[in-house]
Amino acid sequence: MTPPSKTVLITGVSSGLGRAFATTALDAGHTVVGTVRKDADATAFTALHQERAHARILDVTDDDAVITTIAETEKTVGSIDVLIANAGYGLEGTFEETPLADLRAQFDVNVFGAAATVQAVLPFMRARRRGHVLAVTSMGGLASFPGVSGYCGSKYALEGILEAIGKEVAGFGIHVTAIEPGSFRTDWAGRSMVRAPRSIPDYDDLFEPIRAARQAASGNQLGNPTKAATALLRILDTPNPPAHLVLGSDALRLVRAGRAAVESDLDTWEDLTLSTDHTPADEAS
Repeated sequence: MTPPSKTVLITGVSSGLGRAFATTALDAGHTVVGTVRKDADATAFTALHQERAHARILDVTDDDAVITTIAETEKTVGSIDVLIANAGYGLEGTFEETPLADLRAQFDVNVFGAAATVQAVLPFMRARRRGHVLAVTSMGGLASFPGVSGYCGSKYALEGILEAIGKEVAGFGIHVTAIEPGSFRTDWAGRSMVRAPRSIPDYDDLFEPIRAARQAASGNQLGNPTKAATALLRILDTPNPPAHLVLGSDALRLVRAGRAAVESDLDTWEDLTLSTDHTPADEAS
C-alpha cells in the first residue's frame, strides 16, 4: 500500500539539502510548505508544483514571524504532519579568531531559529497527538573538528535540545529526529559559509591546510543530496523512527571515532570519576 501523503514544512528550501528534501517529498506526493528569504526564491519554489508546493517568506530569527507562519500554514494549507528545521549556515574559523558577533549570529540561526520553529509547531502536534519533528544538525553536532568550533558548538546545542524534546513529547505520539549529515554536494562550503578573517599567525600551520582542503572539496563532496532526501523520507513512514539519523559514510566514520574518544576518556578516568561520590566515610571526617 502507498503511504498516505503528508503536509511537510521545511525551512530553508532555496538550495542544498533543504531543496533536495522538498523536491523529493513533492515527487513522493506530499504537500510541502517551504520557507525562503527572497521573493525570487519563493516564486521558483512554488513553480515546482502548481498545487502542492507552497512558499513562505521567513527569517527564522524573527520569533513572531515564525509563530505567525506556522499558525497561518495550519489554517490555510493544513495540519503540519512533519517539520524539517533545515535552515542554517556554516561558520569557519579558529575560535580565537572568530568575532563574538559572528558566533552569536551563528547561534541565532542554527540554534534559536530551529528552536523557535520547533516550539511553534509543537502545540498543534500535541493537540493532535501525532507528528514528526526533524532538524538538520551535522556530523559536527556529534564530533567536533578544528576550524569550525562555532558551527560545531551550535550543532551540539541543537542536538541536546532535540534529544530532550524527544523525551518530553514521546507520550504525545510525537517523534523527534536529529539528522546528522556528513559532507554533501551543496553550497555549505561555498556561498553558505561565513569565514572569519585570519589574524593570528600561530594558527597558520593547523588551519590553512584545513581551509584549503575544504575549499578544494566544495562541489566534490561524497554525499548525494537526493539520496539523503530519499533516506529521510524512509523514516517518515516508520512507526519507530530514530532519534539520530547519520547520513554519509564519512559522517559514520567520524562520529564513531568521536564517540570512541569519549568512551576512552570514560574508561581511562573511571576511578577518578567514581572518587567524587559521597560515601559514609565522608560523614566521619
